[in-house]
Amino acid sequence: MSEDANVPVVVIGGPTGVGKTAVAVALAREVPIEVISADSRQVYRGMDAATGKPTPEARRAVIHHLIDIVDPDDRYQAARFRHDAAAAIEAIRARGRLPVVVGGTGLYIRALLRGLDPAPPADPAFRRDLAALAAREGRPALHRRLTVEAPAVARRLHPNDQVRVVRALEVVRAGETLLPQSGWRDVGPYAVTYFGLTMDRKALARRLESRAAAFVATGLQAEVERLLERGFDPSLPSLQSIGYREFAQVARAALTPVEALRRMQRDTVRYAKRQWTWFAREPGIEWIDVERAGGASGTADAIASTLARGGVLG
Repeated sequence: MSEDANVPVVVIGGPTGVGKTAVAVALAREVPIEVISADSRQVYRGMDAATGKPTPEARRAVIHHLIDIVDPDDRYQAARFRHDAAAAIEAIRARGRLPVVVGGTGLYIRALLRGLDPAPPADPAFRRDLAALAAREGRPALHRRLTVEAPAVARRLHPNDQVRVVRALEVVRAGETLLPQSGWRDVGPYAVTYFGLTMDRKALARRLESRAAAFVATGLQAEVERLLERGFDPSLPSLQSIGYREFAQVARAALTPVEALRRMQRDTVRYAKRQWTWFAREPGIEWIDVERAGGASGTADAIASTLARGGVLG
């Protein structure tokens, strides 16, 4: 991994559905870039219907890295992303192109830009105990336990975010001091230009609801059934993604497709709100309203102009 702080890296973050990929494709028409996907679900092969992966046309327009690289039962976490993304950055720079990190998984982006301090290893037996508790009493039961053991951390995590709640409980159990900002270094190895994309929240909510319906209409239920038939457990973190967890319940006749879509739409809008909150706390982001900038092309123009003024393209 390069530790050269002069290595330029551009980041385009923001909530799901705001148009980050379209902006990156438009930017590629102006600047020689390659994209590194910072999306915790697009890494999974066979999960296409509800992960918003770039279309084949978008991937032909600009090279995308870290998409379709692991199977759904392979655990892919922030530290692994940081390693893979850093390697991609070096390769992209060697080709004389500008690395552009694009995605909505703020945890991955922060890990890449600011690094991770060591944390205790996973405890499989303890995780099984927590999974059994969640199965008996629901995911919020884990969050209630974290609220007792590390209230400051619990306030930052959604009660249904089982993966991160479990990890927090595991760190606390190992005797580590888990503070709201612990685990993150103050500085990173790159010269970063960070853009956040936004738009009117009600407009985005409508877009996300329509997008979820389109995911279902284009075969989400059949894709989930294929994954289950291949033996992938619905409790896997990958299959706890929005859309997949609901339609896994449809496959078990625990939900109707109509109710699954309703929950999917509701939770996607909630997830976008949490993403806004996350990115709003990150330092150094230049926010661009995609609609006010004139859509993907106008936003790409604004980004290219900023990069040129900052000497990033020189």
